Amino acid sequence: MPRPKIAVAALPPWYPPAFEKLTADLQAPVAFPSEVLAAAERAGAADVGDRADRRDVELVTLDPETSLDLDQAFAIETRGAGFRLHYAIADVAAFVRAGDPVDLESQRRVETRYAPDRRLPLHPPELSEGAASLLPDVDRPAVLWTLDLDEGGELVETRVERAMVRSRAKLAYDTVQAQVDAGTADPAIERLRALGELRLAAERRRGGVSLPLPEQVVDVANGDGWRLRARLQTPVETWNAQLSLLTGTAAARLMLDAGIGVLRTLPPPEDDAVAELRRRAHALGFEWPAGQPYPEFVRAIDPAAPRAPAMLRACTTLFRGAGYVAFDAAGGVAAPADAEHAAIAAPYTHVTAPLRRLADRYAAEVCLAVCAGAEVPEWVRAALPGLPDRMREGGRAVNSFSAEVLNLVEAGLLAQRVGETFGGTVVATNNDRSSGTLVVADPYVEAKVEGPDLPLGDPVDARLVTADPMTRQIRFAVGAGTTVKKG
Repeated sequence: MPRPKIAVAALPPWYPPAFEKLTADLQAPVAFPSEVLAAAERAGAADVGDRADRRDVELVTLDPETSLDLDQAFAIETRGAGFRLHYAIADVAAFVRAGDPVDLESQRRVETRYAPDRRLPLHPPELSEGAASLLPDVDRPAVLWTLDLDEGGELVETRVERAMVRSRAKLAYDTVQAQVDAGTADPAIERLRALGELRLAAERRRGGVSLPLPEQVVDVANGDGWRLRARLQTPVETWNAQLSLLTGTAAARLMLDAGIGVLRTLPPPEDDAVAELRRRAHALGFEWPAGQPYPEFVRAIDPAAPRAPAMLRACTTLFRGAGYVAFDAAGGVAAPADAEHAAIAAPYTHVTAPLRRLADRYAAEVCLAVCAGAEVPEWVRAALPGLPDRMREGGRAVNSFSAEVLNLVEAGLLAQRVGETFGGTVVATNNDRSSGTLVVADPYVEAKVEGPDLPLGDPVDARLVTADPMTRQIRFAVGAGTTVKKG
């Protein structure tokens, strides 16, 4: 979900009351209590303590254009035939103390929630968009990772320390991608490309995989109203994501070696699930050779192919069961026997988005202590056992909020078009194919569809039956007066 800031006057008339009802229905945390805001203001003005001076490192941030909650800044150097990555992460623990009002509120929120016109942040804006954010041309406390890689993009050394840093520039994905396409990108971005491609190749060697699913984007256009469209991740975003994944795997190694930490896990798919996916691929007309591993099959799917949306949606069935696992060998809780994240094909943890996700603050503290040869802080050790449950429940609430916001926007944009017929593709069905999920290309909408013998993967004409932003209900029907398109 993009994060634009827009004037209230630009909001569609159906949006404010529907959004207010949504937050009430989901009990979403909107305003911060006054004592939390006051505590954040005090924390933002406090001394952040002694730390290494690394303001000489030429760091930049790379995010959506409107983002102000900047968790990460990077600088990449060549190192012989390999690379050295400096990766600065916002040091939230420099401002938030265990048990203080900001900490207690973050335990309730767990993650930042996004809507088209606003954020419901994990931390008050005084911190998340101010004192703790890695904004350009200002000194900021950070957790600074220094990762050395060989010529194959494999990690050979990890160091992490508390430091004072200074970002040189706030770069935006779309602008940088345009520069890459035009051949005018800065050398720092060319190094990002080289390292990103090396890490993608390493991912392939490990057997890791990511799904190229389009995301639903709400465009907020000046004077032209709101629009829903599909958006695929750009190459620049893919390279940038590899920096975060690399740091997460480095952090997981530190934790496992030390016998304490919290991992992000995903179990491998069951054989029956893979066999079912093979049958679905055959039914949809996709060739999946008997000896081809699942990750290579996914990488071979052209997202623009006619039946690709249905195939990619089916692939998500193998990415279920993600969670967190905490361990502390000294406290009698050993690390899991299978600590691997199946999609990454390596142990992994969340450590690079502490402004937006609760678990990252704790993971960073473990890694800092391990690298310094110090004891893990007691407040971290005490919180680890309950952290997986807190993240699981918070993640469910955030996912529900995101889905309902999209439902609200879809319903609002379609409310005046009930009764019209739209072209779309059925990307999922129930067992008797009487209901499922329809994707409409323009506007890019995913909604419930009903009808007899729904044709999975094929284009259809579907009539819009319901679109109500207050209830966030959208429903299409294929049947009398609609057709299945052939060819």
